[in-house]
Amino acid sequence: MQLDFFPSRTLTLYLAKLFAVRIAAMLFVLVLVLMMLDLLSSSGEILAVPGNGQGELLTYAGLRIPQLISRFLPYSVLLATLITLVTLNQNSEVIAMKAAGLSAHQVLAPLLLTAGIVSLVTFGFNERVVTRATATLKAWEAVDFGPIPTDSRVRTNIYLTDNGNILTAAYLAGTGDAIAMRKVTWYQRNAEGMIVEQVQADTARYASPGWQLEGITRFSVQNAVTERPATMVVGEGLTPDQIDLAKIDPDTEPFWTLTSSIAEFERAGRRTSELRAKWWHKISGPLSAFLMPLLGAVAAFGLARSGQLFVRAVIGMALGFAYFVIDNAALAMGSFGGYPPSLAAWAPFFLFLLIGETVLIRTEE
Repeated sequence: MQLDFFPSRTLTLYLAKLFAVRIAAMLFVLVLVLMMLDLLSSSGEILAVPGNGQGELLTYAGLRIPQLISRFLPYSVLLATLITLVTLNQNSEVIAMKAAGLSAHQVLAPLLLTAGIVSLVTFGFNERVVTRATATLKAWEAVDFGPIPTDSRVRTNIYLTDNGNILTAAYLAGTGDAIAMRKVTWYQRNAEGMIVEQVQADTARYASPGWQLEGITRFSVQNAVTERPATMVVGEGLTPDQIDLAKIDPDTEPFWTLTSSIAEFERAGRRTSELRAKWWHKISGPLSAFLMPLLGAVAAFGLARSGQLFVRAVIGMALGFAYFVIDNAALAMGSFGGYPPSLAAWAPFFLFLLIGETVLIRTEE
């Protein structure tokens, strides 16, 4: 195998441009179709809120599209790889390149270079755009698509315990004594763990000690009586410091912020396996685009007239989708503590890197 992976500048630019255009085209088609399907399922809920209209639908689309781009860009690279390589094979361009003395790795090198650039761009896009869009969208969903919250450090679906009692909140924003919660539910339990009282409130703020509820509906289980007191203080054992560490959503925090959040959790003696797995996956996830040309390379070689081209394309697609399935399964296992976090994030990448290289070397080199 020759070690000069880019022997021709003209050929490198030609293949890279061809590949990049197809990536952009496939990404556009996927995002367009998926966004339309998403709007069909979500538009009714958005428009059900009084005052919401076309502007809110466009806002939702603007927040959802970055998530779709981030999630389906690797799939776009895989499909673009198959389309590009099948086209080159059918037009006998691969045969011409191999006849000129290029190895299989040299044919793939421009595609791998382009995919590597896509991976770097994806990492920056995820950390600068997708995390912010995800945080805003989750906060908006937590208030049932009402006015979009503008508070800082927004978190959703909070679950806290205080001496056996339970405090949940659909939405939490702010830090320290300025923490505010919305759609709060307080479950008071007896010594046997049975719920004796349920309190629902619109908002909760720190009362030093405890949390003062407002907009209250109080239900007593024992006598089935519903009351509506003006204010009420619960959870006196819960401090702002505890709530600050109540929940970290790695999907809404950039890589560098998540690093410090994990350190805070570890100092507090909290379990960080899930956060560590997601932290590593913020690096390995975008690199999945780099693997796609290698996994789809089986479609590039072999004679097109032999009737095996379609089978080769299917094999390349199967390898690519198998990677995504195993990657998601490994990440889930790492979140539950079944695998070490670094192994859960990186094992699928290196496994399929070896598989792709093995197939390429055994069949073409």
